[in-house]
Amino acid sequence: MSEYNGLMAILIRPGNPDFLDLPWNIELAHWPEVCGRSVQLPRGLSRHEVQFVGYGKAMYALKELPIGLAEREYTLLLEMQVKGLPVVDPVGHALTRTHAGEPTSILITRFLDHSHPYRLLFLNDGLERYRERLLDAMAGLMVRLHLAGVYWGDCSLSNILFRRDAEQLGAYLVDAETSEIHETLSDGQRRTDLMILAENVGGDLFDISATVALPDGLRPEEIGETILHLYEDLWSEMSRELIVGVGERWRIQERIRALNAVSVSVSYSEMIATGDRDRLRMRTLVADRDYHRHHLHDLTGQVAQERQAELILNDIHEFKARLSRERNRSVPLAVAAFNWQIEMWEPAITRLSPLLHEHGDAAELYCQILEHKWFLSEQAQEDVGLERALEDYMSYSSKRRDDSISLNCSL
Repeated sequence: MSEYNGLMAILIRPGNPDFLDLPWNIELAHWPEVCGRSVQLPRGLSRHEVQFVGYGKAMYALKELPIGLAEREYTLLLEMQVKGLPVVDPVGHALTRTHAGEPTSILITRFLDHSHPYRLLFLNDGLERYRERLLDAMAGLMVRLHLAGVYWGDCSLSNILFRRDAEQLGAYLVDAETSEIHETLSDGQRRTDLMILAENVGGDLFDISATVALPDGLRPEEIGETILHLYEDLWSEMSRELIVGVGERWRIQERIRALNAVSVSVSYSEMIATGDRDRLRMRTLVADRDYHRHHLHDLTGQVAQERQAELILNDIHEFKARLSRERNRSVPLAVAAFNWQIEMWEPAITRLSPLLHEHGDAAELYCQILEHKWFLSEQAQEDVGLERALEDYMSYSSKRRDDSISLNCSL
């Protein structure tokens, strides 16, 4: 087979670089020494060599694998992505030969922006408040994969990237080497996957505990039982159907609230006749992982993560209700969203501009203000409004920076 600078074949999805300028004839481990596009990004542990390259603002991960495995993993990730599952974006795969080696296959994926490997969550003090949500995020990821017929086979903290999303953590699969996709999974397949998860995660946490103290809710010796409990609760809520009588419509909202309580968003509920004229079978369909952010983008053009978008949409609906009361008539959501941007979003982001260089994510900052408003309102037993929440948040942030400066000076 003919070669181009060590490249024997490459398949790339549209919308990405062609990657032809990379040094394919050099072993991946040596790229930082010879490749001007090499970048250093936070990474988890990997049994294979992984390097990152940058093209403009886009970053890509390249993983070296034996012949045939990159093509297989690319196909699996692509199928999972089509199913709407939280996985890294598969970009393509290449067949290469270095000066000294046998042919090798390279998997190319898009680096997940604003994401962190689990080690960074524990080593970065600024991310401390997210640590206890680690297991909830993992349990949610496993349930979504299993409901879609995906057997992972090697779930570990190193094979997941975590993304902050409005004080929540989203978990994304980044390694599908051992995965299989079936029509449905048997209980035995799910149990095996969970046993692997519990063993691997317990080992990961024992390892990190040698470096940093773990929160009380993350005891390695109890991790198996904890995560299985979280998984089973979530699996039960997301997979069960409910039989509803004609006079029991209240149970529909009760079911949706129960799903919301385990951090599940609902796109709609389907009511199906059971054959009994007084009974309906309710099947609640979980919202696509991008449901809220797409809806927010359609309304406002704002780009946000899913949980951020859900909180912001709630704020827009609240603003819509206020407008409707003031105008004494129903206001279309699109009109409310337009006015919300002018009266709420833009003034708030202007006020928050001193903090943007530190956080870099306007949507995340706005959501923190919304959470702060909720906290203050709970204390006051009344709605304190966005303006007061902004003032209090800015005052707190300023004091925290001053304390940090004083501490550094004293040291």
